[in-house]
Amino acid sequence: MAAWLTAGGCATTAEHKMETGPLVIAHRGASGERPEHTLLAYELAIKQGADYIEPDLVPTKDGHLVVRHENNIVETTDIAQHPEFAARRTTKTIDGVKETGWFTEDFTLAELKTLRAIERLPQMRPANTQYNGQAEIPTLEEVIALAKRAGAESGRTIGIYPETKHPSYFAALGLAIEPKLLAALKKAGWDRADAPVFIQSFEVNNLKALHQKTKVRLIQLIKPATAPADGSYATYREMAEPAALKQIAAYAYGIGPELTQILAADNKPTTLIADAHAAGLKVHPWTFRAENAFLNLAYRTGTDPAEHGRLLEEIRFFIGLGVDGFFTDYPYIGAQARESFRTPAK
Repeated sequence: MAAWLTAGGCATTAEHKMETGPLVIAHRGASGERPEHTLLAYELAIKQGADYIEPDLVPTKDGHLVVRHENNIVETTDIAQHPEFAARRTTKTIDGVKETGWFTEDFTLAELKTLRAIERLPQMRPANTQYNGQAEIPTLEEVIALAKRAGAESGRTIGIYPETKHPSYFAALGLAIEPKLLAALKKAGWDRADAPVFIQSFEVNNLKALHQKTKVRLIQLIKPATAPADGSYATYREMAEPAALKQIAAYAYGIGPELTQILAADNKPTTLIADAHAAGLKVHPWTFRAENAFLNLAYRTGTDPAEHGRLLEEIRFFIGLGVDGFFTDYPYIGAQARESFRTPAK
C-alpha cells in the first residue's frame, strides 16, 4: 500500500479506484496503433486498460487549448494539403530551436478544426496511416469529456495527464496555458488534490506557480540532456541529483524521467528511483515503445528498427525496479506487464 500514499500519508480517492500496481499512462493515447493525440488513440488506450491518457497542450490564436505534441503541426496534420493556409508557413525559434512549419498559435480553433490528423512516424508505424484523415485535432475539453464518459461506461476511473508545452514561450505571446488549463479542470470538478489528474512540465517555474494555485498533483519532467527553457537550472542532469530532488519535492508530487536515466547504457540501474522515493517523490518514466528503435538493446528482436521487440519484458523489469507509473505507446502491453508482474506464472 505504501506505493499509493500521498505525501501526507493517505491514499487519494482517485488512486483507490485505480488498478493496484503502477499506473499505466497512455502516451499521447494508444499512439503505437493510432495517430497520436486523437480521440481515436485515446479511446483505444482506455479500452486497452490505460489508467491515464496524456494530452499535450498548446494554445490557438484565440486562446483555446488543443492537443498536439508540438505547436508546429506540419508532421501531425494534413495542413500541407490546405492551400488556403499556405501563406502561414513560417520559421520560428522555440526554446532555442529554429523550426519551419505551421504553428497552432497562428490559427483559430475553427481553422484548426478543418484539419485532420496524420501518423507522425509513418516509416515506423505504416499500419497507422490507414487512419490518416479520420480524426480532428481535439480540444482539452473534448479529452476531459471522453475520460469522464469512458469512466462512467467502464466503471473505473480514467484520468488525464496533461503536459504544458513550452509554457514560457506561450506566456511571452500572451497565450499562457496554465489559466485555461486550471479553468477547464475547475469546470470539470477536477481541481482537487484527489482528482484523477497530473499536470506535467519540462519547465520549473510554471510548476512552482501552479503549486501556489492548485492542489492538483504536479510532475516535474526531466531528461538526460539540455536544460529547462526557463533557465531555472543549468542542466536537467543536475535536477536528478538528490539535493535537487528534495527541492523538487517542495512543489511537485513526482518526477517524469526518461528511461535511460533509470537504466543506463551499461544496463545497470541508476539510483534515481531510490533517490526520488527518499525525497518523497513518485517516479513515472517515459516512454515505453515496442519498436526495436526505441527499446533497450537487451530487449530488441532482430535488426529491423520497426520490428517489435520484447516490450513486455522491458516494462516488467522497470516495474521490478519500483516505478510508480509509466508512459507507453502500447497501453495493452503495459497493462499485461503489470498484471503478469502482479500474478507471475507458477
